[in-house]
Amino acid sequence: MNLPKEFKYSEEHEWVKEEGDKVRIGITDFAQSELGDIVFVELPEEGDEVEADEPFGSVESVKTVSELYAPVTGKVVEVNEELDDSPEFVNESPYEKAWMIVVEPSNKEEMDELMTAEEYEEMVSED
Repeated sequence: MNLPKEFKYSEEHEWVKEEGDKVRIGITDFAQSELGDIVFVELPEEGDEVEADEPFGSVESVKTVSELYAPVTGKVVEVNEELDDSPEFVNESPYEKAWMIVVEPSNKEEMDELMTAEEYEEMVSED
């Protein structure tokens, strides 16, 4: 399982990469492997507000549809439009090509509630 050490992780299997005053969000390698082949990704619009622990979109695989949960509260400032035409990026490159949204967090303290790579790895190995 690939887990970049500098990222933070949510219990809902999203990763968060801090980039200055913004955060880039996607789903983990573990999540995409559990879901199987991703065939469709539904994401919010630029300018939308997302709220921590609330759904912001979904991914559809050949097996199921799963909601995506925002790890932080804030405003969506960028959306990965490439996933409209290439949802398979989620399986091929969950941390590089398949980032989903960039958010300007309204409460930086929410980042402290997310897990380190080690904590996330421990959580998924217990399942």
